[in-house]
Amino acid sequence: MAQLKLVTPTLDTERTTPTRLPNAAYRSREYLTPSEMDAIMDAARKMRHGHRDSTMLLVAYRHGFRASEACDLRWDQIDLEQARLHVRRVKRGMASVHPIQGDELRALRRLKRESAAHSDFVFVSERKAPFSTAGFARLVERAGKEAELPFKAHPHMLRHAAGYKLANDGVDTRALQHYLGHCNIQYGPLQRAQRGPLQ
Repeated sequence: MAQLKLVTPTLDTERTTPTRLPNAAYRSREYLTPSEMDAIMDAARKMRHGHRDSTMLLVAYRHGFRASEACDLRWDQIDLEQARLHVRRVKRGMASVHPIQGDELRALRRLKRESAAHSDFVFVSERKAPFSTAGFARLVERAGKEAELPFKAHPHMLRHAAGYKLANDGVDTRALQHYLGHCNIQYGPLQRAQRGPLQ
């Protein structure tokens, strides 16, 4: 033991945090066109829980929901009589009230009728638990594959798709900001959408 001595390590033990590249390095774009949205909703209708899944995609798209906002949606936010949806935003977003369009209203009424067990949440799993954000991500990806989209679809594309659709329909920036719940107008995808129609 007397012959042992401490030596200075020769390896660099300093750890580096791996850096993630910008989304543009992984995907060609961050939104879906209206025709691509139609395609993934059609694909979702053919899946095992077709009505629930296609309704979830439709609601997330129409109201520009983030994944967590779609998963946390409760029946007490929906007024089926007045066709109004009380939107609660995350990330300090502004709450608002959105109109519910006819096809969406019919889909929600059917979903409520067909719900086997009472739940406060609109979208529930087979186990009657609230849908998870990971489950929603899998749903969007699976529907995108079934629709044969040439890229991997993810939930935030639906939110961006809502912004692009409204911008291309001529909705002004301030109204668009309010609809999507942004407190700050500095929002890249929406600013780019204002520059012109989708190609």
